[in-house]
Amino acid sequence: MRYSAFCCAVLTALTLGAGLVAVAYQTAEPQELVDPPMEQARHLLIDHAETDCRHQPLVIAHYTADDPASSRPVLRWSRIDGAVMYDVQVVKRHGGGPSPCYEPVMAVQRVYSTACELLLPVGCREPVLYWRVKPLNLRGQAIGPFSELEPLPVDWQKQDVVKPVPLSTYNQGQGQTLLYPVYDWIAMPDADHYEVEILDAPPENPNGTAPSTHRIAVYTTSIAHQYDSQARMSAQPFYWRVRAVRSDGSPLGVYSDASSYTTDPGRPCAAAIYGDSISHGGGSVSYSPADWEFSYGHYLAFPTVNLSFSGDTSRTAVERFDKDVAPFRPPYLLILMGTNSLRAGVEPADVIADMEQVKAKCLAYGIRPVFLTLPPLNPDNIRAAFGQDTVRSWREAIAAVNSYVKTQVHVDITPGMADEWGELREDLAVDGLHLDPPGKRLMAEAINAAWPDITALPEEAWSADDKS
Repeated sequence: MRYSAFCCAVLTALTLGAGLVAVAYQTAEPQELVDPPMEQARHLLIDHAETDCRHQPLVIAHYTADDPASSRPVLRWSRIDGAVMYDVQVVKRHGGGPSPCYEPVMAVQRVYSTACELLLPVGCREPVLYWRVKPLNLRGQAIGPFSELEPLPVDWQKQDVVKPVPLSTYNQGQGQTLLYPVYDWIAMPDADHYEVEILDAPPENPNGTAPSTHRIAVYTTSIAHQYDSQARMSAQPFYWRVRAVRSDGSPLGVYSDASSYTTDPGRPCAAAIYGDSISHGGGSVSYSPADWEFSYGHYLAFPTVNLSFSGDTSRTAVERFDKDVAPFRPPYLLILMGTNSLRAGVEPADVIADMEQVKAKCLAYGIRPVFLTLPPLNPDNIRAAFGQDTVRSWREAIAAVNSYVKTQVHVDITPGMADEWGELREDLAVDGLHLDPPGKRLMAEAINAAWPDITALPEEAWSADDKS
């Protein structure tokens, strides 16, 4: 969530998006023989939290002797709550004996995703390497132990087709329809930048290097994801694909496989979701709205379409309503708006006036507005994640807006979200603003519990001025 659409693009590039590039860095630790079993034993003696299996990543894709990796392996592991980044270590076995040692073969890779593509060292010809991954928090501190050491058989003669691997998958489950899609893929370590192509039909040249004749939009980005700035709605599917580009402008391999999605205004839904990036989805700095665990719609007990836009203010929520909401005519609209405006210093009265306009527009289109209370903030974590300051009066401003919300048909999603200082709990939102899966589940639980009563309200409940 950002102060404006412009700020959204800039901050996405600096924070959420930058995270998806796998970056090698020189570890401060000496590059000497390491003994994973002994290291974990020391953790057992020194820091019990380090051995908590809940915070230990699990490898979820395996290479085998029958299906070995090439020199460009793609590694995948499970997400850990609270992890913003991960350190990936690749080693070779050194010597034998009852407790073998392992020697690093390349610099540790710091990755802001749960997958990475590696470019193994040219001079390495080990038939079997090993790898492991450790979760880190917002400040780069370990929050759990390394994963178990995973064998990595390598066929050094194997030639894979060089192309990006898409991560975003739409329309496969609850809450997986976005009016403003986000395109994610696994970063390629030798790419200078990427070209993302949006199409209105399947490409006539799959896995080629030339643009498709069905291209309707294109984005260029140096990071491994792209927020679509245009609303995509149609009864027909859209397609997207991405290719990596070298610094001289030549293609690095071919376009990825094309992925499709559909956002059909005519498709029935129980409700639509409307708001800024808290509603659009994403969190923990590194995860986008296409990471469905970070969407509260994923946990709702009824089908929805997500009409939210990262970067929305209360004013832009009014301005884009006719274009983005009216074509869908949802029976109910779940509205969470104003956080961006309030934390930037906009007066609560102005935000409330914008809410009144959104409400009036809903009723004019026969849509029942359901407002959600605004969660608290954690200014220190917002500053750590995004380098942004929050106005000192944010508590009073949010309280004033929430007082108005509670006079309307609403759901109070905030119980249990504040810590002892009245700030957003860090375990619910690592970056102090965007709720992570535990926070999104809290939101959905409150909405699910209130939904039977809301849908049972008589028609006159939506026209009265005071809903208290």
